[in-house]
Amino acid sequence: MSHRIVFLDRETLDAALRAPSFPHAYAEYPVTAPDEIVERLRDAQIAIINKVPMRAETLQQLPALKLIAVAATGTDVVDKAAAKAQGITVVNVRNYAFNTVPEHVIGLIFALRRAIVPYANSVRRGAWGEARHFCYFDYPIRDVAGSTLGIVGYGALGKSIGRRAEALGMTVLAYDVIPQDGLVDLATILRESDVITLHAPLTPETRNMIGAPELAAMKRDAILINTARGGLVDEEALAEALKAGRIGGAGFDVLTTEPPRQGNPLLALDLPNLIVTPHVAWASKQAMQLLADQLVDTIEAFVAGRPQNVVE
Repeated sequence: MSHRIVFLDRETLDAALRAPSFPHAYAEYPVTAPDEIVERLRDAQIAIINKVPMRAETLQQLPALKLIAVAATGTDVVDKAAAKAQGITVVNVRNYAFNTVPEHVIGLIFALRRAIVPYANSVRRGAWGEARHFCYFDYPIRDVAGSTLGIVGYGALGKSIGRRAEALGMTVLAYDVIPQDGLVDLATILRESDVITLHAPLTPETRNMIGAPELAAMKRDAILINTARGGLVDEEALAEALKAGRIGGAGFDVLTTEPPRQGNPLLALDLPNLIVTPHVAWASKQAMQLLADQLVDTIEAFVAGRPQNVVE
């Protein structure tokens, strides 16, 4: 039996994608708008997506569809209840970002604690050439060693970041909704951390888990990092806290709406202690190739009758 496979947003994966080992027909599109999904998936048994929304009303029009293979770990773009009711299996890719995301987090920690970006920008503007002395202290510099890192979400990525942080001389505190030995509560993380990094999934329970009260509970020089999911932080509240100097800074790789075509409260700020990158923490060349290879593995396993990485 030949399977029809359609990749709806191939442009989101900058890696080679090997051909599956079973008989198949394959089509790919750089991007797909919501109103193009049904036509492009007509008669397809397997859909590959990254950020294309697969909602109930769409799935109902695709009776041949049997597998949605998500080229990412997060699956909030899929209506999983509707897929299950229709007999569609949803699979994702896991544990491919074990170096790239932790390295991005550590990079943000150094950049913000040591004010690397504002100093580099000020030199580019000519400030060093106009300085009275051999250096200047326009932005506070704080050591990474000896500081405390609070990790919210202590799964594989959180643990990987924790190991790197300890190697740098940081004290690590961790919180997770799943009980584990040695964890602390969120209040302790907020109160004691010099840097807080978020690694929780976006669910109704975690949406805006960091809002105005949580920001107020943080140290005034603490840094908040989010490379997990937009929506975990109330961005309006964070923008106000940054403008008021209630926290020390923020490094974000994700926003509530991506791309932020209508703007975003954080993007409206021009502050030396704010770094926003365009959802690229996951995107090292090595990690993307691991993702692509595992993506095809999951498709082959499903067709062989041994589904893996199934998302309920």
